Amino acid sequence: MKLLTKKNSILALAISAMSFGSLETQAQDKFFKAVGTPHLPKVETSWNRYHTYEGIVDVMQKIAKAHPDLAKIESIGKSYEGRDIMTLTITDFSTGKDTDKPGMWIDGNIHSNEVQGGEFALYTAWYLTEMQADTKFIQELLKDKAFYITPTINPDARNDFFLEPNTANSPRSGMIKLDNDGDGLAAEDEMDDLDGDGHITMMIRKSPTGRFIKNPLDPRRLMPVGPDQVGEYEMLGQEGTDLDGDGRVNDDDVGYYDPNRDWGWNWQPDYIQRGAMRYPFTLPENRSIMEFVMKHPNIAGAQSYHNSGGMILRGPGAEEDVNTYNRNDIRIYDAIASKGEEMMPGYRYLTVYKDLYSVFGGELDWFYGNRGIFTYSNELMTPYLYFNKESGGRGQDDMYKVDQLLTFGDAFVEWHTYDHPQYGEVEIGGFKKTFGRAHPGFLLEQDAHRNASFTIYHAYHTPKLSVLDVKEEDLGGGLKAITATIFNERLMPTHSSQDLKYKIERPDYVSITGVNVVAGFIVEDEDFKKYSEQVHSPEKIAVSNIPGMEGVKVRWIVSGGNNYSITVDSAKGGKANWKK
Repeated sequence: MKLLTKKNSILALAISAMSFGSLETQAQDKFFKAVGTPHLPKVETSWNRYHTYEGIVDVMQKIAKAHPDLAKIESIGKSYEGRDIMTLTITDFSTGKDTDKPGMWIDGNIHSNEVQGGEFALYTAWYLTEMQADTKFIQELLKDKAFYITPTINPDARNDFFLEPNTANSPRSGMIKLDNDGDGLAAEDEMDDLDGDGHITMMIRKSPTGRFIKNPLDPRRLMPVGPDQVGEYEMLGQEGTDLDGDGRVNDDDVGYYDPNRDWGWNWQPDYIQRGAMRYPFTLPENRSIMEFVMKHPNIAGAQSYHNSGGMILRGPGAEEDVNTYNRNDIRIYDAIASKGEEMMPGYRYLTVYKDLYSVFGGELDWFYGNRGIFTYSNELMTPYLYFNKESGGRGQDDMYKVDQLLTFGDAFVEWHTYDHPQYGEVEIGGFKKTFGRAHPGFLLEQDAHRNASFTIYHAYHTPKLSVLDVKEEDLGGGLKAITATIFNERLMPTHSSQDLKYKIERPDYVSITGVNVVAGFIVEDEDFKKYSEQVHSPEKIAVSNIPGMEGVKVRWIVSGGNNYSITVDSAKGGKANWKK
């Protein structure tokens, strides 16, 4: 009986294997691989829709399970409401620990309504793991680099945006209840969804003194009448009720604080920088990220995803920090971002304080100012993507046109009557919360891929070190000189100018073993024989920096040993080895 059961099991496995092979063959018959896209992904998902927090975590778990040799998932902290802040570490673990490689941090969704950042970060994780098997570039990248990807760093507010009534611009932040209008009540006017459709739109009312009429060619649009004319409707503003009698609806929403004003660099209190909390890193989400980054000194590059406007942003956030960004570092920022403008049509490379407004206590500046990490913040979505041309600043006109021609009315809540408890009969309608700032579904995957490509390019240019041109010179008396060039094959130095200025990270170490070291030097000018001696521990030479696309030479006077090894150990540059 046992033998029969065993035979049946073997037969079942064989049939299962045949079936899987058959399914794979059928899939090959039904699909033809598009260039640059996973053909038969292990993790099947769709990139033309948005994921809730739970949906994001589900995909992250599936990625880690499907690719255990490339991805590990962990919680790096808890949100205000107790949700796990989930992070994927992605690298080729067979080639070494993630912490021994230059790291790239990627996050999104610090603001609750900036939801596509979560999708773009998640797409990057999925793409790297699914493409690794068939793409030499990705294989080499994951051998050399580590990615730390946290799709949503504000999970409470992400879910609130999707699952609760909101506008495209709310809630800005998280879930702490605040008294925004100073009436002594906190969040008593939380976003009233009068018609229960999940979207906070607009209210109008018929009035003999109205200043608007509906466009006869497109009744969705309201048109102002001339100064000597009387219209049919008055604009009441946002859908909702005024529960505290101050004349404003929904004025105490789910708090106004701004997680991107909470970071410990040039932090300012609320009366200077609106949205700041009580002190830097008041918020548990940001504090968890800060602690993770501090524990990972290998992180050399970072990317934060926001919306909207189609921008590649670098710091400084405020003019007071203009001297923080050294010219050498700006040259590297410029080189990477200019390539980003090519990759992402419609996106512009800008500086926060100069081209937008002042930001104090921003994530972008903390990563660079406190940790010396080259960091960009992309403002996702630009009207350019709709028709592949500049919008001309028409704003709402473009939105109506897009909804008419590309989303076929799905972006707009048609005007409909409602018996308002305070205003009587009104009409409610307008654009949905997921349109305008957020991508419509048909644009999500394309823009996710372009932004992911930019971030991958950024990661590629974190340092890559190699030991080149090892030369020996017989000095007589049993002594010889060994000179080695340590070359950085990428744009980024092992230490940014900010890092060097404040000595944020330890030096890079170049060590030799297998010989007796008499003296060790940094070569300042080989032609003119200028050397800087390191008297203590000459076998382990401390190098302050290895610039991008440049080399640093070291020299030892040694005795004994014909077989020796040279190793390089850099926090942000990883490790390199050479053996004779």
